[in-house]
Amino acid sequence: MGKTVLYLAMSLDGYIADERGGVDWLAGDGSEPDAPGSYPAFLDTVDVIVMGWTTYHQLVTELSPDRWPYEGRPCYVVTHRQEADQKDIFFWNGELTALVDKLKGEYEGNVWICGGASVAGQLWKEGRIDQLWLSIIPTVLGRGVRLFPELSQEAPLKLVRTEPWNGIVDLVYEKR
Repeated sequence: MGKTVLYLAMSLDGYIADERGGVDWLAGDGSEPDAPGSYPAFLDTVDVIVMGWTTYHQLVTELSPDRWPYEGRPCYVVTHRQEADQKDIFFWNGELTALVDKLKGEYEGNVWICGGASVAGQLWKEGRIDQLWLSIIPTVLGRGVRLFPELSQEAPLKLVRTEPWNGIVDLVYEKR
C-alpha cells in the first residue's frame, strides 16, 4: 500500500500562493536552470491524485488550459459543485477522509494530495497525511495563502530526506 503524500511548493515563509492565489513566483534562483528537480521522480510513485476545486480550476484555466497535466492518472477533485466526470477526472462531493481511505485501499502507489490548503489542512487534522514533501522556493512572499493557517496542536515530524536543486530545497518529512 502506498502513502498519502502532500507534495507541493511553498515560499520560505510558508505560503503556497500569493494574496490573489497566484503561483507565478514558483521558480528557483537560476543557479541550475536545467535541473529537473524532484517532480519527475515523485510523479513516478503516484497512482492517484486528490485536489481541491481551486487547484483544479487554476490548472485548467491558467496553468495548463490546453492539456490536462496528469493524463493517465485518475484525479479526484473535491468540490461541492455538481460537475460531470471527465476522462480521468472525477468530482467528489462526499467526505474527504472517506475518499482518501478508499483510494489508499484501491491503489498500491502513492495518493498525491496536490492542493490546496483547505484539502491539506483537513487531511492533516484527521491524521490522513503520511508524508509531507515540501519544495521550499527561495522567495519570501510576506502574505498569501498559508499551507496550514491554524492547527490545534503541535505536530512533531521526522526529516527523512533533503534535496537541493536550483536554489530550491525539498524537505521530506514523516510523522514521528
